[in-house]
Amino acid sequence: MSIRVNNITLSIEENIEENTEYLRDKVCKKLKVSNDEIIDIKILKESIDARKKNSIKFNYCVEVYCNREKYIVNKLNDKDVRLEEHADMDEFKFGSRVPNHRPLVVGFGPAGMFAALTLARNGYKPIVIERGQNVEERTKSVENFWKTGILDLNSNVQFGEGGAGTFSDGKLTTRIKDKRCDFVLKELVNAGAPKEIIYKGKPHIGTDILKDVVKNIREEIISLGGEVRFTSTLNDIKDKDGSIKSIIVNDDEIPCEALVLAIGHSSRDTYEMLYENKVQMISKPFAIGVRVEHLQEMMDENQYGKFSKHPRLRASDYRLSYTSKNLGRSVYSFCMCPGGEVVAAASEEKRLVTNGMSYYNRNLKNSNSAVVVTVGPDDFDGNHPLSGMEFQRHYESLAYKLGGGNYKAPVQLIRDFLNDNITKSIKNIEPTYRPGYEFKDMRQCLPSYVSETLKEGFVDFDRKIKGFMDGVMTGIETRTSAPVRIERDDMLQSISLKGLYPAGEGAGFAGGIISAAVDGIKVAEKIMQEFRKK
Repeated sequence: MSIRVNNITLSIEENIEENTEYLRDKVCKKLKVSNDEIIDIKILKESIDARKKNSIKFNYCVEVYCNREKYIVNKLNDKDVRLEEHADMDEFKFGSRVPNHRPLVVGFGPAGMFAALTLARNGYKPIVIERGQNVEERTKSVENFWKTGILDLNSNVQFGEGGAGTFSDGKLTTRIKDKRCDFVLKELVNAGAPKEIIYKGKPHIGTDILKDVVKNIREEIISLGGEVRFTSTLNDIKDKDGSIKSIIVNDDEIPCEALVLAIGHSSRDTYEMLYENKVQMISKPFAIGVRVEHLQEMMDENQYGKFSKHPRLRASDYRLSYTSKNLGRSVYSFCMCPGGEVVAAASEEKRLVTNGMSYYNRNLKNSNSAVVVTVGPDDFDGNHPLSGMEFQRHYESLAYKLGGGNYKAPVQLIRDFLNDNITKSIKNIEPTYRPGYEFKDMRQCLPSYVSETLKEGFVDFDRKIKGFMDGVMTGIETRTSAPVRIERDDMLQSISLKGLYPAGEGAGFAGGIISAAVDGIKVAEKIMQEFRKK
């Protein structure tokens, strides 16, 4: 048993990393106990309150261990103070069915990685199939693409060890409420992520650290008897009497009866193969738009005022949204990367895609964020499960042509976009996108309703963040989420093929590193509840 205490507030100068007594004193005062009565204090959450720019605060939720917990809580009758019972973990019941083959995991992003780790930890010795390269070789392929415009179709920002998140900001925020979220964070720390991700209000790892983290998780899976096979592409699925029988990988057949399908949101050839095999899928909404860049210094001044350069404050971020009354559409910021860069994220020839990326320190000159508009089956032929995917392809092809080829991106100042003018020169915000860019009219690679909604959104965002309209746009952003959902039942199996377990973002059941990892764990648990260790 412990005491959970919310709303412990410290000033920006009361740095607990330099002196832990700042926090301890506030906790003692809140609980009305002496310092000697506190056995231990664990920080559960730290967040920054910057609503008053002249008085920035740090807010904490803590767990306190002491004697007389019930007495202290009952005496205070404070809504910010409550008892926390520590229930025993539910006993996990493994299945009794004897497997004929080791479980297979296709895809080594967060969902596949944590599915494989969960299976390996419990003695199931999974085999992982990943079309891309390991993170060391993948990094070389991606850097070569950004430098030369030569795209590796199987190892790029979308495909390879760690999934699309490896070349991102490494955000770990999630809206799901699941005890497995804490497990994922702890495992990331064990694999080399900063300990602060356990309690920071907006945790992130950064692409530089994330590369080592995924490598360490891979090595643990292998040490536990699992296998990870890189440059191995799923070509086909074979079934018998409604159950999965085997898969074809690089033209070799591998028998299986339990397959975790964690393919990511960009495995379009795999979606097409699944459709040909009559695996039940439906089209789903997603969002498209552009990447916008601003000077990080300007964003920090908007957020923190006179404290913008304070050493305790890291690069600021934002989350903005607006709904157009005229058009009935929502526009919002997505995957904001403070102190980062816009990156080329294509995975198909002659189709252009952008994404955002930051390093752990977030210390580059520009901030960037996707600003996107929701689209759905009504905007494309939603009766066909792959119509959303073809919608993405169409506009990515337009963006590629607009940029002039070789994966150069169209770029336009926001103010020029609002006035339907083509930009002629860049002022103080140099676009970070590689391998290059061209000044173009962004309306030529976006649906008209998306362009018009973006225009309204930019005006609204400028009211909320002064100077937002001085930013620069790079097109286009299309991979906000999967365009399909692979339907599954209560046992998390495909409703049309027994033994196939769709998982993560690519299956349409997650959105981000943490939620995808949690979904991978849940799928692995379902497999273990059916099969016992071989």
